Order: sequence, then structure tokens, then C-alpha cells
Amino acid sequence: MNTATIILLAAGLSSRMKGRDKLLEDIDGQPLLRLMAGRACKAGVPVCVVLGPGQDARRAALADLNVDIVTAADDDGMAASIRAGVAGRKGPVLIVLADMPEITAQDLYLMVSLGAHAPKAILQAASADGRPGHPVLFPADLLPALSQLRGDQGAKPILSKEGGRVTLLPLADARATIDLDTPEDWAAWRAARNPTT
Repeated sequence: MNTATIILLAAGLSSRMKGRDKLLEDIDGQPLLRLMAGRACKAGVPVCVVLGPGQDARRAALADLNVDIVTAADDDGMAASIRAGVAGRKGPVLIVLADMPEITAQDLYLMVSLGAHAPKAILQAASADGRPGHPVLFPADLLPALSQLRGDQGAKPILSKEGGRVTLLPLADARATIDLDTPEDWAAWRAARNPTT
């Protein structure tokens, strides 16, 4: 049986951050990207981080972490990142968005573990009230479909086509649906996280 790989998608341009890089935003003394990659490493499976061309500061943030770094082509949105991440893989892949700071190492370990017991299922994290979110674990037989994705909608076409195989996995609160794309998102998240500051 092939071991799952965590694919951490971190090639986005932070285009809504008004000049800031959301993946380098500080959380508890370290950049978000390093925090998320560190959590992925704790899940006990190989980790691949997908960066975009020329993202040297992000690459530096990953220094000394046991991750495989690959570069996505700069021409096809999220699909290019997924294609770069799954290239050469043989087993299941857990696709994780790097801008979701509520996702924990335990969440990732749980999804990888459950996927090993349901090798044909697509496991999609959901909020506690059942709203589909991220991460998503794809079985190995869907690697060819992932490697042929195009455009900026990610793996949504596969989730639609293979809907009968999707099992929602509720995680606590809304952490499977919280991503931080704008300075306002960050400010609101920090205020809710640290209400006394």
C-alpha cells in the first residue's frame, strides 16, 4: 500500500492582500507557511510544498523543514499547483491550502489515518455544521484526473464528478472553511483569536 502524501498548496500570489504576503503573516512568532508546513510534518507522512516561481521569501520560511519543495508553472492558477504537487506520486494525496491557520496537525493525521482505512473514498473536511471545506484527501486512483486539471477552480470538477465517493469529515468549529485572503480577514481573525489585544 502506498503512503499518502500531504500536498501543501502555497503558490498563490496573495493578490487581495494589498501588497502583503498572507503566507508570511506572523502567527505566534513564525510565518503562516512555516506553521502549516510544520503541522503537516507532524502527520507522519511525506510533505510536498508547492510554491510559485520566484517566491524566495516563502522558500526561506521553509528552511530546515523536512519537506519536498516543487515549483508550479505560473500560468494556470490552482490547477497548476495541484499538477505540480501530484507529479510522480503513487499513493493518496491530502491537498491542504496553506492559508487555513485553524487546521491542526491532528486534523491532518486524522484524515490520513481514515483514508488508509477507506482507500476508495474521497475524504473532504467540513465545518462542524456540515459545510464542505478543506483539506481534501484523494485516493490514488484519482491521481491521473488530478494531473490533468486546468484553470483556477482547483479540484472542484473531480469532486462534482465523483460525488458519490465523497465522505464529509466534520472538524471542530469552522476551521475547515476559514481561509484568510485579505487584510480585513486577518484583522477579524486576530481580533477573535485574541479578544483582549
